[in-house]
Amino acid sequence: MIRLVIFDMDGVLVDSEDAITRAALQTLREDYGLPAQYEDFKPFTGMGERVFIGSVAEKYGVSFCEEMRTRTYQIYCETADERVTVFPWARTLPRQLKALGYHIAVGSAADDVKVQCNLRCIGAKPSDFDALVTASEVVRKKPDPEIFLNCAEKCGIAPSECLVFEDAVSGVQAAKAGGMRCIAVTSSFDRQTLLDAGADCAVDDLTDAADLIKEF
Repeated sequence: MIRLVIFDMDGVLVDSEDAITRAALQTLREDYGLPAQYEDFKPFTGMGERVFIGSVAEKYGVSFCEEMRTRTYQIYCETADERVTVFPWARTLPRQLKALGYHIAVGSAADDVKVQCNLRCIGAKPSDFDALVTASEVVRKKPDPEIFLNCAEKCGIAPSECLVFEDAVSGVQAAKAGGMRCIAVTSSFDRQTLLDAGADCAVDDLTDAADLIKEF
């Protein structure tokens, strides 16, 4: 029986891929003079900004530094209201699941500053969730399961009683490596790619998510 539902943030509650990609692209081009391309970032979706930004910088011969991440987040937060899209279920589904008796958590590979910005866009507070774990407080990022396992530990619930909503291959792999069920959303990768990564099922949106959970 599922007792804890863990939401990834980006690609599940908000569509921020374009926003963070444009912010990172602006940083690498304007601040570091790199001829980075928009599509360079796609393979690193869901792996956290250290990998997302750093891997592209290193492709063009420049080592990652913290200033890259700081500047990218600055641009992201300044433009979030116009660039970040809040999915319609982001405001209703967490409350619905709480009302049904589930514990809910956020487990994001993004750093805390970005997660807090996204929560502001949604109109939610950290206290709306039973646990909130970001990349800022873990050592190993997705596809390692540390983020999701921390959510389970904070809630005092066994991994086998957890279900994760994810959109990225690395996140699906993290959920399954942690011994959890996973419903994938096709907002960042196609259905077959997510199923091949190990997702228990893949859906186009989370409109009927509360009913889907009952099947697990």
